Amino acid sequence: MKIHLQAFALFAATVLIPGCSISEKATAPDQFMQVTDLETVGTSAEKIAGMDSLLQSFVDQKKASSVVVFVAKGGKVVYKKAFGWKDLENQVPAKADDYYVLFSQTKAITTVAFMTLVEAGLVAIDDPVSKYFPQIPDRVVTTVHEDGTYETRPVASPMTFAHLMAHSSGLNAGLVSKIREAEKKGSDMPAGFGGAPPTTTPSGQHSGGGNYNAKYLEEEMLALSKYPLGFDPGTEWHYHVSTNMLAYMIERISGKPLQEYVKEKVLNPLGMQHTDWYYEPAALNRFVKAYNAVDGKLEPATNMYSEGTISSEQTYAEGAIGLNGPIEDYAKFCQMLLNGGEFNGHRILKPETIALMTKVNRLPEVNAGGKGFQFGLGFELYNALKKPVPEVSNSAYAWGGLFGTEYIIDPENDMVALFYLNMPRREPLYPLFLSKAYQLFE
Repeated sequence: MKIHLQAFALFAATVLIPGCSISEKATAPDQFMQVTDLETVGTSAEKIAGMDSLLQSFVDQKKASSVVVFVAKGGKVVYKKAFGWKDLENQVPAKADDYYVLFSQTKAITTVAFMTLVEAGLVAIDDPVSKYFPQIPDRVVTTVHEDGTYETRPVASPMTFAHLMAHSSGLNAGLVSKIREAEKKGSDMPAGFGGAPPTTTPSGQHSGGGNYNAKYLEEEMLALSKYPLGFDPGTEWHYHVSTNMLAYMIERISGKPLQEYVKEKVLNPLGMQHTDWYYEPAALNRFVKAYNAVDGKLEPATNMYSEGTISSEQTYAEGAIGLNGPIEDYAKFCQMLLNGGEFNGHRILKPETIALMTKVNRLPEVNAGGKGFQFGLGFELYNALKKPVPEVSNSAYAWGGLFGTEYIIDPENDMVALFYLNMPRREPLYPLFLSKAYQLFE
């Protein structure tokens, strides 16, 4: 069934925000406003102090090296503070405008950028990817022999762009891992997490299992397309690399490099001036250092990803990982989505497009994400069976990053909340924060 945005408009008008129409949502806040009277947003100084105490305890108990959070309700900034140390060894305090490596928070921005191409009429979400990239795999691996040779069959249905955005494409999934093992190639997890880390810091941030010396994403996607799929598109969930293929499709369809297109269509209009794949060398001092929580202590972790942002060669850019920046920059992106596609005087997407992305589960009921796991176009969709804390509404959606950056967009509560760590190994602190964030308004 072919889905077009125009046909979706009537549906979106009724489900975008419970009790709120698209026309009403046009009055949503165009900029963040600082709260001067806590009572006007339904909170109090005592509740703010409770949040302070919780976040400081993470630092005091050596569960977090640094933590920064941002909570806005109705576009009003209720809470924005940092705790801990940007550089623990040198006792440099953390600040709210520090840079964090965002990892998979990149994916939502890439997906929104792709949907601007959809709105421009250049592509549809259920178009076969092969229409724009004939080399995309159209066979599924069925057997892998001990020597690495394998057998395949034709796909039951072609891969579409919706499959890429929902991570149900079959790329690099299932038995494909055995083929790659035979070739002594790692998984597609970010470098250092799918096998041995590279011996030198790559230029930019790379997913694992590929060529850390690649200058352009195209090189990696052409290499990926030589493998069969691990399952029929749309029948299962396999995370991560599909968004890199989506990013490559942005380049092919727009005719522009990913970095240029995303900045033009998303980052610059929203005023996300500090969010980027690359920076000048001096910007390295803006990044928080990475640490692991191990047996009640904080130990230094790899800073390879932040260091890769200041490399002399700045051409390689992924859509699955790669962006970096301060928490309020990404909060602008979240507020744009909550507003139905508009912020900072610019409309990025139509309200019906946001609804198409965040109201329709694209996965089969039983999938690798577990009980209740649902995924739309670029976001996990929370529901009665699966949500991070009970206070979260069934209209909320989110995704996070590998080192502990998290965000949530909750239309029913008219709220965005973000929580940033820079820790590959950590305790599950985010749910504690998130419950406290909702309790601010109880």
